[in-house]
Amino acid sequence: MRPSVRPVASSLQLKRVAIRDNPKVIVAGFVDVLRDGFARHGISSEVIAADARAEGQYIVTYTALRSWDVTPYLSHAEIRIEIDGRQVAYAEYHLRGKGGFSMMKWQGVRTKMDPVIDKLLGSASP
Repeated sequence: MRPSVRPVASSLQLKRVAIRDNPKVIVAGFVDVLRDGFARHGISSEVIAADARAEGQYIVTYTALRSWDVTPYLSHAEIRIEIDGRQVAYAEYHLRGKGGFSMMKWQGVRTKMDPVIDKLLGSASP
């Protein structure tokens, strides 16, 4: 697994984001990990409804997919940060071949996503 990341530009002063709820995501704890990651970089967040208006705000959208092998596990995730419809950052986590025989595929969401979020927000350190 190697994340694909286009990080937040250091010129952006990201202080607050609105995370658009994605009710299709059923990966337990994903939004909590996302919010904790933003907080770790000094960025406050709020979760807004999927259909909420949010002009002039940094909006975070996400998707997360599970696969199954004895138990469900996170196999793919994408995070996008946009403002007024323009994407300013992107990160993707993807297990090739859904993890195959690797025991690491059963690691928790936080273990998998924290490094991805840190790369996404690296230049947005407090």
